[in-house]
Amino acid sequence: MNLTLKQYKAIDIAILTGILVLGTFLATKATEWFPMELYALSPVVALVCIVMMRWGGWAAIDVVAGGLTYCVALGADWQQYVVCCVGGLGGMAGLILFKTLGKEKIRASFKLSELFMLTVYVGSAFGKGIVSLLLGAPLSTLVMFFWTDLISLLFAAVAIFVARRVDGLFEDQKSYLIRTESERAKARLGGDDRLM
Repeated sequence: MNLTLKQYKAIDIAILTGILVLGTFLATKATEWFPMELYALSPVVALVCIVMMRWGGWAAIDVVAGGLTYCVALGADWQQYVVCCVGGLGGMAGLILFKTLGKEKIRASFKLSELFMLTVYVGSAFGKGIVSLLLGAPLSTLVMFFWTDLISLLFAAVAIFVARRVDGLFEDQKSYLIRTESERAKARLGGDDRLM
């Protein structure tokens, strides 16, 4: 079965979003199951970075899905929904690095990949903090968003390190499909030469 690029993109984003929703739900519920733990782990930054590298601005779907899932799992009020879903879109600041440095340069460099991930993390925390302030939260809330998810930042750093090593996972998908099709075509030509 041959898929169009739009179909492939829709399936790919749906699968990654499903993983994000399940992971976020379980991580959020784990804070209830293990109430003595001080930290909670969230896969949102890591998966948003992967989707953003693969499909660019479509990662906003995952930002909102992660925020919605977190709020539903917590039984949050409407303000928390706004903070997580709207404020979380600050993480889309990672797109600025694509424009300035280019996706391929970021993907190829460990340091730039981690800088990209850090930009998404800081942008998300800053966005949530600003929205919270606009909704009347104290200034200390801005700092809180940077520090409460440090374990998720560490998880994201490791996830991006691993994702870079898996062929095609942390790569623009149009480029990846072109590259793999070119490799298959070369292999077919090489096979034909050996038969002659």
